[in-house]
Amino acid sequence: MGTFEIGRVQTLDFAAVSMPDDAAVSQWFAIHVRSRHEKRVADELRQRGIPGFLPVVRQLRRWSDRKKVVDFPLFSCYVFVQIPPTPMARVSVLSSHGVLGFVGPQHGTPIPHEQIESIRTLVLNDVHLTPENFIRVGQRVRIRGGALDGVEGVLTGRGNEEKLIVSVETIQRSVSVSLEGYEVEPV
Repeated sequence: MGTFEIGRVQTLDFAAVSMPDDAAVSQWFAIHVRSRHEKRVADELRQRGIPGFLPVVRQLRRWSDRKKVVDFPLFSCYVFVQIPPTPMARVSVLSSHGVLGFVGPQHGTPIPHEQIESIRTLVLNDVHLTPENFIRVGQRVRIRGGALDGVEGVLTGRGNEEKLIVSVETIQRSVSVSLEGYEVEPV
């Protein structure tokens, strides 16, 4: 039985189609979908019996005449599917309306099960989540806001502390500053 999860607490189960015998070797993949088609794609995949996951966050939206709590995809334009890495399974996903392709070279890059479970745990435990740009240690970043707004450097980390290293390449010297309390964005 496959499940396709949408929302923090909402879980939609679908057992309409049983997975093939090679389901034991199913892997998680991210699929790129058309903008604002995440829920439609998730529903169609659910109807086809393809296990997947669409993490969403609830946000209060205000209009001039009303307020409403609305579910938004945590990762805009992406849905996760769990399928065996076979051409037949890929075609079944790719033939869904709104699917643009698998993320990664050629037939998609498998996502470790632990990463999907981590996101699922955060979503199901109703932890406040904020989408962030992906930043790696060693990547060039810029501080956003505060007294250091606009300062650029390389992100480093030691233990629980993240630092920004600002270098003067000509003289091959650097200084570091703690990033505690500052937001950064990739350059």
